[in-house]
Amino acid sequence: MTKVLVDSSIWISWFKDRSAHPRLAQLIVENQICTNELILAELIPYLKFKKQDEIIEGLLNVEIVPLDINWETIITFQLLNLRNGINKVGIPDLIILQNAVDKNLPLLTDDMHFKLMQRHTNVVLY
Repeated sequence: MTKVLVDSSIWISWFKDRSAHPRLAQLIVENQICTNELILAELIPYLKFKKQDEIIEGLLNVEIVPLDINWETIITFQLLNLRNGINKVGIPDLIILQNAVDKNLPLLTDDMHFKLMQRHTNVVLY
């Protein structure tokens, strides 16, 4: 079974309310989640600030999918966004998009940018 790349938007809301994402809870139980260094870099500083060491330890035990950033692909995705009226997509989201597409990983996210980008890329949203 293919693992699911869990975006920081899902983790943040799940940390606040575990009942907010029952699909995430099920994926965790089934060991079907993965992350990448960028998502961890978005999450860990705040968790360290809040002294959430147990959560950090759990995140670091999740399979980490390597980032192989292809800047030409990032530029192409951003150009597609602009042509389709999708503005203000940050480079981190484009890197996460490229990671999910290149590794054929479904992406679990609450971020509207990804839902919009799904229309003109081959990202699969979970």
